[in-house]
Amino acid sequence: MAHASARHILVSSEAQCNELKAAIEGGADFAQLAREHSSCPSRADGGNLGTFGPGQMVPEFDKVVFSAPVNVVQGPVKTQFGYHLVEVTSRQD
Repeated sequence: MAHASARHILVSSEAQCNELKAAIEGGADFAQLAREHSSCPSRADGGNLGTFGPGQMVPEFDKVVFSAPVNVVQGPVKTQFGYHLVEVTSRQD
């Protein structure tokens, strides 16, 4: 069965999401930005969501996690919760 591990940063605006993505692309630490800016409880662990299978996350998030390249920050990804930056840290298909 497919499963993946991912981390994310959840914010309320697309503009903030884009700013954080630019910071990461410029060398900022993903986990540190997650701790400082994410509204998800996973912020305490640098945005780490652990390992999960298809269908365990909202569809928009799931689609990215099970199709995006590993270790490449994706986003903004809009869901009912806000805007996410998503990084797949591992995936077993």
